[in-house]
Amino acid sequence: MAFQQGLSGLNSASKNLDVIGHNIANGNTVGMKASRAEFGELYASSVNAAGGVNSGIGVALTAVTQQFTQGNITVTGGDLDVAINGSGFFELTMPNGSSAYSRAGQFKLDRDGGIVTNMGAQLMGYPTDETGNRLSFETGPLTLPTGGPIPARQTADITAEFNLDARAAVYDAVTDTPPLATYGTSLIGYDAQGIEVPVAMAFTKTGNNAWRIYTSGDGTPPAVATSPFIDVTFNADGTFNTVTPSPATVAMTSANGPFTATLNLEEITQFGTSFAVTNLIQDGYQPGQFIGLKIGENGVVTGQYSNGQTRAAGQVALVNFRNAQGLQPTGGGNWQATFASGEALHGEPGTGNFGALRSGALEDSNVDITAELVNMMTAQRAYQANAQTIKTQDQVLSTLLNMR
Repeated sequence: MAFQQGLSGLNSASKNLDVIGHNIANGNTVGMKASRAEFGELYASSVNAAGGVNSGIGVALTAVTQQFTQGNITVTGGDLDVAINGSGFFELTMPNGSSAYSRAGQFKLDRDGGIVTNMGAQLMGYPTDETGNRLSFETGPLTLPTGGPIPARQTADITAEFNLDARAAVYDAVTDTPPLATYGTSLIGYDAQGIEVPVAMAFTKTGNNAWRIYTSGDGTPPAVATSPFIDVTFNADGTFNTVTPSPATVAMTSANGPFTATLNLEEITQFGTSFAVTNLIQDGYQPGQFIGLKIGENGVVTGQYSNGQTRAAGQVALVNFRNAQGLQPTGGGNWQATFASGEALHGEPGTGNFGALRSGALEDSNVDITAELVNMMTAQRAYQANAQTIKTQDQVLSTLLNMR
């Protein structure tokens, strides 16, 4: 029987060395989780001999489990390098259509703008609107509009924030005193094709707590005689009161025809200090080419474009399992769900039990090389010891056979 015991010990020690060798070989594999060989003792007993003496007959490999502990996070600076800081897996769709799960966040862009792994698997996520708000709980492949430019947007809203000097003199149109150009500002708007449209505004005081805004949206300076105007009044404390007409609009003209934009003046003031513009923005822009992307901690993928605009293109989805030990490793840093693991549980990064994402970083292997080398020496000694039991049993049999 000692031969069988020693042989089982040799087989188990050999399998343990295989597991240790696999761990060491993948010490630099991104997202890799170390494995551990687990063993169980074997016993033999006589049939129907309850309470009889059991005799040990060796050892057997019962399981090879993976240790899903957090690996170190290394900053790489790559826009498409993503690490999960906490629990969860990336959801992937393999080229053959099957689902897989991974902790390796080394992603790339394919020619169609899809976010893929080195093996061509597509990263799955939730659809969002342009501002990053999730639109559906159904996951799908994440893609970015890299093929052509995003279209231009016509200016529809202009927001102004400035202070008008309460000490200013009432404007005299006959003598142009103070000159119309004393208080004014300008900005660039855009038509539906992204063509620039200069917008100018001139401010004149018409009475106590009352001003008139002359506007021009065709590239010419505002003029009292020809430019449309807006009347604004202020409260006694200098805050905005009313605007006429309401809502205020600016007439704009380009080579493609006229259009109007709403002018928001609710943040303007009239205080006894110098005229100053603190904010002047409009919502139009020119067409833009895709130049890069950014992935936030919440998984929202934001495309960056040459016109200075950003646009959300989806949100990375994470999944988790009731029994991660039940996942089946398939190579390439991927796992597949099994009956033992249970169904995938979807969620957003940074919510509940799901970890946050770290863009521009990767999760290192959680293999402890020092510990694995010690384990390897221990396994080697176990192998030698089991070989010695076989050798000793052989000597015993040899002695018995040589008896005279």
